[in-house]
Amino acid sequence: MGVTDYSKTHGAQPAMVLPDYRRANLSGIVPTLFGPHGTTTLPDWMPQCLSGARAVVLLVLDGLGWLQFEAHRSWMPTLSSFQGGAITTVVPSTTATALTSLATGLAPAEHGLVGYRIDMGDTVMNVLRWGDESEDLRRRYPPQQVQSCPPFLGASVPVLSKAELAGSGFTLAHLNGVRHHDWRASSSIAVTVKQLVDAGETFVYAYYDGIDKIAHERGFGDFYDAELRTADTLVTDILRGLPSDVALLVTADHGQVNVGTNTIILSSEIMSHVHHQSGEGRFRWLHARRLAAKTLLELCRDAYSDVAWVASREQILDEGWFGPTMATEIQRRLGDVALVPFADVSFEDPADGGAFQLVCRHGSLTEAEMRVPLLCRMGG
Repeated sequence: MGVTDYSKTHGAQPAMVLPDYRRANLSGIVPTLFGPHGTTTLPDWMPQCLSGARAVVLLVLDGLGWLQFEAHRSWMPTLSSFQGGAITTVVPSTTATALTSLATGLAPAEHGLVGYRIDMGDTVMNVLRWGDESEDLRRRYPPQQVQSCPPFLGASVPVLSKAELAGSGFTLAHLNGVRHHDWRASSSIAVTVKQLVDAGETFVYAYYDGIDKIAHERGFGDFYDAELRTADTLVTDILRGLPSDVALLVTADHGQVNVGTNTIILSSEIMSHVHHQSGEGRFRWLHARRLAAKTLLELCRDAYSDVAWVASREQILDEGWFGPTMATEIQRRLGDVALVPFADVSFEDPADGGAFQLVCRHGSLTEAEMRVPLLCRMGG
């Protein structure tokens, strides 16, 4: 599909949503909850019903963006009764980066997991799989060394996630030192949360990925609506099992846009200046051949500025997309030119594939992808 054909059907470039890592951002939740004053003194962007809560259950609904929630409140009546609003996620708006920022309380520039697929120097590593196209990379790149910042400010907290995620490279990288509680059926989440709170835990972290998976595979529509109803039932079940002095805090790692088959294949002229690619379809890093970075940037701006923000690594670092300060070692994981769509398109990399064509995607800096809910309600 050609860029020119697509741009004829779309209007002006939307506003870019950059995170404010110092305020209402996903990376600020854990430091606020685990800080010296805990939930007794809250910034204005945190739901005030947290104040004075004896315990907090933090539930992550992977893939539930604020705009999608607002448009589908009728399918989520329980969550719609919560107090709170929208905050920003991190850059890129992708699971590997966002969940690490949530757990560690750090901007991506600090923790270093700066995307879905990152350049490790001798290979491009898929962070969620902790491998490349040919092998598992846990031995070559030990997860706790690649990302050594402790989660939850060093506290050993109970974490509920899918059983198949236990022991994965990404889990070791962003949840090292927690106490894992696995679930195989989502109905187990509410039961385990109740057991942990009844046993005296003052903080519980729970992760549910159903919304993200359905959006990727089925897009928006009947299947997506059904999944939102299922997720709201999960929220209802958790809430029902909590005492009145325990807060349920719900957030997400990113939103979604419907891309479907609107995939852009880079031109042969541009590819002649590209050594390899990393990132993902909605935050595509191009790594230039030797001495070709400037020319590559100019070609990409000429070709794709009607559908994407085209930025150099230097611009992104200067503007603090990943956070205010990034160590040189982490900067090496970035490419030379970033293609970050504001239109509903993705940029193709043959090495970045999966079991099926993704319908909804994320990673960019549009409002639909960057704004996520932060909502709270007391149990009982």
